[in-house]
Amino acid sequence: MGKAICMLELSSIARGIETSDYMIKAAQVSLLRSSTVCPGKYMIIVGGDTGAVRASMEAGIAQGGEFVVDSLLIPNVHDQLFPAISGTVEVVNPQAIGVVEFYSIASAILAADAAAKAAQITLIEVRTGYAIGGKGFVVLTGDVGAVRAAVEAAKRESELYVESTVIPRPAPQLLQSLL
Repeated sequence: MGKAICMLELSSIARGIETSDYMIKAAQVSLLRSSTVCPGKYMIIVGGDTGAVRASMEAGIAQGGEFVVDSLLIPNVHDQLFPAISGTVEVVNPQAIGVVEFYSIASAILAADAAAKAAQITLIEVRTGYAIGGKGFVVLTGDVGAVRAAVEAAKRESELYVESTVIPRPAPQLLQSLL
C-alpha cells in the first residue's frame, strides 16, 4: 500500500486531544500535527501506510463524534507533503515563489498534494490554520513555468480558494522569511 495522510478538525479542543490519542493508538501511523487552530478548534494530521491511516481516521471519527467538523483522506500522497506539513523542508535552490490561500485547512492540504503532482516544484510549507483564522495556505518554489502550473493545479483542487500569487524573482529578504 502507498503512503497516505488524513486530517480531522474538531470543534472541541479537549475532544481533539483525546481523539488524537485514539488515532495514534488505533494504528501504526506518524503524528504529523496535533494542535489548536483558529478559531478555537483542534486539528489532527496523521500519515503512514494507507490501511493504517484509514483505520486511524475511522477511530478518530468515531471518538470525535459530533465534534468532528471536517475530515480528509488522501490515499496516495506526494512525498513532499509530509515534510511540508511538518515544517521540515530544506530548500536548496529557491527560485520563483507561488502562494495559494484557502478558506479551509483541508483545501490547503489537497491543493498542496495536487500542486506537487502537477509540476516539478518544491513545497516549502503547508500552513494549517494556526494564527490565520482557520485558513490554510501553500508556499512553493521552482522555475516560473512550473510554479505557475502548480498554482493553477492547486486552485482547481478546491472551491474554497481565496487568492494566489506567483512571484518570478522574489527579493532575497522575502525568500529568507519564507524558508
